[in-house]
Order: sequence, then C-alpha cells, then structure tokens
Amino acid sequence: MSDKLRIATTSLAGCFGCHMSFLDIDERIFQLAEVVEFDRSPLTDIKQVHRCDIGLIEGGVCNEENIRVLREFRTHCKTVVAIGACAINGGIPALRNHYDLTDCLNEAYLESIGVENPQLPDDPELPRLLDKLHPVHELVKVDYSLPGCPPSADAIWTLLQDLVAGREPALPIELIHYD
Repeated sequence: MSDKLRIATTSLAGCFGCHMSFLDIDERIFQLAEVVEFDRSPLTDIKQVHRCDIGLIEGGVCNEENIRVLREFRTHCKTVVAIGACAINGGIPALRNHYDLTDCLNEAYLESIGVENPQLPDDPELPRLLDKLHPVHELVKVDYSLPGCPPSADAIWTLLQDLVAGREPALPIELIHYD
C-alpha cells in the first residue's frame, strides 16, 4: 500500500471546464503525482471512487446518477471540495431552474427550430433528470469551495498544495474570482 494521498475527481452537470483548468497546472501535475495517487478521474478512467483523501467535485447535480456519484464521493472521501460556480451555486446549468422541466425538454427536443424527427429521449441508460439543478452543498456536506468559472490552474494548484500538506487552504485574494 502506498503512503501517497489519494485524490478522486468527477464532473457532474457542467462544462468540464474545471477539469480543463486542473490540467492547466501543466508540468506541475508531475510534482503532484510524486505525492498523490489518482483514483476515480478522467486521468485514470477508474469508474468507482475508493477510499480517498480528497474528492474534487465539479458541476451541479441534475440527475439521479449525479446524486449517486456525489454520495459515493462523500462516503469515500475524507475531504470534499466543490470546484467552480456550477458545483457551488449551480452556475449556467441552473438557469433551467426558472422553467418547468417539461417545458425545457419540449423546447430542446420537440419544438426548437431545426429539430428533425422530434422525440423526447427515452432510453433506460439515461439517468432520470431532477426537476431542478442543485449545487453540491444542498445534497452533501462540502468541506471547501473554490469559486470561479473555472477557477484558475494556479488557484487549484494552491488549494491542492495546502490540502496535500495538511494545511487549511488559504488562497491569496488575487487567486479567487467569482465570475
């Protein structure tokens, strides 16, 4: 068994921009890999989260699968971090919360200009949508939040350096933005 900390990441309902920002730490990812192992993450293609020290959650919660993954992270990760606007407050995906879900689906799949062969998706592989999109903290306890859309690579790097070192994250104000 390794002495390295374990990190898991996931993207729920969002644009995957926070993961792209995480990858923008560039060669520093090799420094990180010296002290951590990656569990569930697009970097590993592991589908289930195992016991981890840090779980990074990007995106809001819009369907039953998101709820399952989020609860799995909270159960298996000592520290859960909400990364980015979508995880913290719902971000752009939460704009649908102002409308009835049925109206949104009808507009997207049945009534929009250019829709050919209009039909609502009806596949058992698709997770059931929730009536509203929820920020992560509404469903599980979140230990830390890192705002931004997306947060910068330097902000993610600084947060991870603090967590890996066992320190309370302390980001300088110039690394925090709320756009």
